Amino acid sequence: MTDERNLHIDSLIERIASCQSRGDAFFPEGIFPSYRHNKYLFYRRPDTNIFYTSTIVFVLNQIKAKVSVKSQKIIEEITAKAVKNYSDFQNKDGLKTYNFWKTKPSKHFPNGHIFYRYDHFRIPDDIDDTSLIYLTLPHSKEDVLWLKEKVKLHTNSPASNGGVYSTWFGKNMPIEHDVCALCNLMYLFEKHELPHNEYDEAVYGFLKKVILEEKFINDAFEIAHNYATTPLIIYHYARLLGDFEIPQLEVCREKLIDATKQLLLNQKLDKMNRLVLETSWLKLDKNEKFTGKQLPIANNQSSFTYFIAGLLSSYRNPILYFFAPFKITQMEWQCEAHELALLVERTSEFADIVKANSEVRST
Repeated sequence: MTDERNLHIDSLIERIASCQSRGDAFFPEGIFPSYRHNKYLFYRRPDTNIFYTSTIVFVLNQIKAKVSVKSQKIIEEITAKAVKNYSDFQNKDGLKTYNFWKTKPSKHFPNGHIFYRYDHFRIPDDIDDTSLIYLTLPHSKEDVLWLKEKVKLHTNSPASNGGVYSTWFGKNMPIEHDVCALCNLMYLFEKHELPHNEYDEAVYGFLKKVILEEKFINDAFEIAHNYATTPLIIYHYARLLGDFEIPQLEVCREKLIDATKQLLLNQKLDKMNRLVLETSWLKLDKNEKFTGKQLPIANNQSSFTYFIAGLLSSYRNPILYFFAPFKITQMEWQCEAHELALLVERTSEFADIVKANSEVRST
């Protein structure tokens, strides 16, 4: 069974490599193609962003040590091609923060016909893309410490009150807290073993409150504008709690596991959200004795979307903001290679559990 699963992982990683652009009119070499769309507006465009590429590289390098030597080499090749693009998405003034889209010059809403013409739709650098790039391109501890000082300037309260870091670095953007982006940022800080300050404590207090008050179930869009679903919120918490011991969030673990189990009982749950939830369960509960199941097959016909942009979510006008959660006012993104990476991640996590259970039975 283990050999079959390893062959399955090898095959998936080869498919991911085949998705990576070799350079064409829409996607530079090394970028993973993704597409933004809004079915209500009959809108679909190829989208040149760094978010999906850096996310895929992050996931693949997280499981790299668990796969075959052949797959490790492919992951190294994928990574080398991808990171060559990072500088194109770096802050336009040379600071070590990063943007969703190219910055020099700004290429917001690339390959479109309308939105790219307006500066209103030009977005500032953000903690999400910045964190993922720091996690996938070696940065010194000094760089991460610089970033930690930088994000302190973008919070919702003075230092004396320990504000929560905002998603955006821009001066004119409203303070916004996306729990998934915050999980990625705190993952970076925990990886570098940075001591907690009052801001970190405020973030962990906020992340804890979201779970204990069940906002991750009842108010997903409000607390995660760019992910906006309960399964994806659980998944980001699971990545953080699966790899680090964080006493402030430990009280959330059982509640997250229980919510995951409950969601998995829904027979109408689509295959990619089921996959994400199973991965989360595997990361959150290392003691669960999972049994083999048929693995879902990711493909580019899935309706699953990992990332969204609310075109009205940054408006301060309450009337406009009222319409922000409606799908007609949102862009959704799809990326075939990322769905495959999520499947690789789930398969790898399951293989770890099977191996651990086998070792327990043999002792």
